Amino acid sequence: MTGNLEQIIRDAQKAVKEAATNEDIEKLRVKYSGKKGEITALLKGLKDLPPEERPRAGEAINKARTQIETAIAQAQAGIREKTMELRLASETLDVTLPAEEVPQGHTHPNTIALEELERIFIGMGYEVVEGPEVEKDYYNFEALNIPDGHPAKDEQDTFYINGDILLRTQTSSAQVHEMEKGRLPIRMISPGRVFRSDAVDATHSPSFHQVEGLVIDKGITFADLKGTLEVMARELFGEETKVRFRPHHFPFTEPSAEVDVSCFKCGGKGCSFCKGEGWIEILGCGMVHPHVFEMNGIDPDEYTGFAFGVGLERIALLKYGIDDMRLMYDNDIRFLDQF
Repeated sequence: MTGNLEQIIRDAQKAVKEAATNEDIEKLRVKYSGKKGEITALLKGLKDLPPEERPRAGEAINKARTQIETAIAQAQAGIREKTMELRLASETLDVTLPAEEVPQGHTHPNTIALEELERIFIGMGYEVVEGPEVEKDYYNFEALNIPDGHPAKDEQDTFYINGDILLRTQTSSAQVHEMEKGRLPIRMISPGRVFRSDAVDATHSPSFHQVEGLVIDKGITFADLKGTLEVMARELFGEETKVRFRPHHFPFTEPSAEVDVSCFKCGGKGCSFCKGEGWIEILGCGMVHPHVFEMNGIDPDEYTGFAFGVGLERIALLKYGIDDMRLMYDNDIRFLDQF
């Protein structure tokens, strides 16, 4: 066995010296020290030797294994060092070269519009309040004076999860949660994503964003609503912007109105942007319906309030002259780079 062991050591040392890559070294490790390797086979063969010869033979085999493993480790270290030298030589870095410009992202137009709206209303003393996107039917409809069977419930093409749980169709549900707390007065806006089963086209999407506002206090009038929205319009579209209110109907407000602003492209003279009308519709609003107050435990004889809701995408489309809402969701870098 001794002669055979010495031959294995000589062969292993020679093969290690000739190895050029880590793959070569790994093959040698498996050949000599692996589960089916030559050293392993010798150790397994100790059981066939007479008992008195096993200690001496085992010591010799372990010594040989140590020699081979040491040679393999040294060879690995040498290969690593050589590889690093070659890498350093090929990857020289000239620190005097100018740095490459790293492309940076841009704020999305929706985010720009939202930050501007939040700045305007926070400046008027409003609080920003968020609510859940997965909502109960009660908060999304019933507490806003839209009971079962109401036509407005069908018009919104709601995504229902089950009979009572849905994806909210309006952020007004956040206002209901706030009214339930009973902390008056309230001055809040509630931005967020809403969902409706609409076909995708240039002006519609099944998922879009709204910013809805609510004010409740003693002595609030329609004049307060008009003044608030006039400030918002001038801040968004320029000091020369004019506002007009047209009678409308919403279940949760009475009286209700739709709001137009004078076209900020032509100054109200009429152009292709406003379709020759000189006015652009931007939002709906009204005085909070007394029944909504009653549903939420607020005395309508003591408190009054107003509410309004604006589509965030609509503000961004108008403000930046974007003619297709789908551009807002395509993640096209050519489009986003413009903001």
